Amino acid sequence: MRILLINPNTTAEVTALMARVLAPMLPQGVTLKPVTGRFGARYIASRSAAAIAGHATLDAFAEHGGDCDAVYLACFGDPGLLALKELAAVPVIGMAEASCIAAARCAERFAIVTGGERWGPMLREFVGTLGLGDRLAGIETVAPTGAEIARDPDGAIALLTQACRDAAARNGAGAVILGGAGLAGLAARIAPHLDLPVICSVEAGLAAVLAALRDPADKPRHGDLAFPAGIASIGLGERLAARLADPAGTGSA
Repeated sequence: MRILLINPNTTAEVTALMARVLAPMLPQGVTLKPVTGRFGARYIASRSAAAIAGHATLDAFAEHGGDCDAVYLACFGDPGLLALKELAAVPVIGMAEASCIAAARCAERFAIVTGGERWGPMLREFVGTLGLGDRLAGIETVAPTGAEIARDPDGAIALLTQACRDAAARNGAGAVILGGAGLAGLAARIAPHLDLPVICSVEAGLAAVLAALRDPADKPRHGDLAFPAGIASIGLGERLAARLADPAGTGSA
């Protein structure tokens, strides 16, 4: 079975980092197909960059998703997640979606620690869409972006550890999500310094993908996440335009 891992940040080094961290977690017979967005911001840290990333996510799926059994949207904040679920016939899991659900199972109230100061309000809105707004104790952001943390993880450990402590002390969180593709693998280094669970968003997302592969849900035939009606478009990549014209792949467009 093959999992398409889409990183709509356009930094290939972050995609490679996630692939390295996740490789030991893959069961026998399951492989990752890591793909980096072909256009957009180097690292998503604003609403405008996230909006562009939603397009890049769909573009990457149209280009590379044809031979995959599941899709992992590996970008904290999940840009384009619902649109991707709408267009895909296979299971689609978002990194932020999966880690918030995992944290809510782990503790009554959870917090998020991530890089990039603008993510605070964006993530608060996102958690609300999951129906978990009342479970979110708080969001602690640090000034370095995820891409900057990925370039110097050793230098960020103390900063992130303190942010996790602050999340617990100020907000009463019973668990903390370390959110962001560029923070892959750091939760295991931070957890020994804290007395509450620290969830790696990258690993939590993969765990949810593997669970979906074991027990895939049927594609809805009706309603919000069913295939949309085909529609013509202008200016898109050839494969994404074809996907929009014939979302279900019936060949009738």
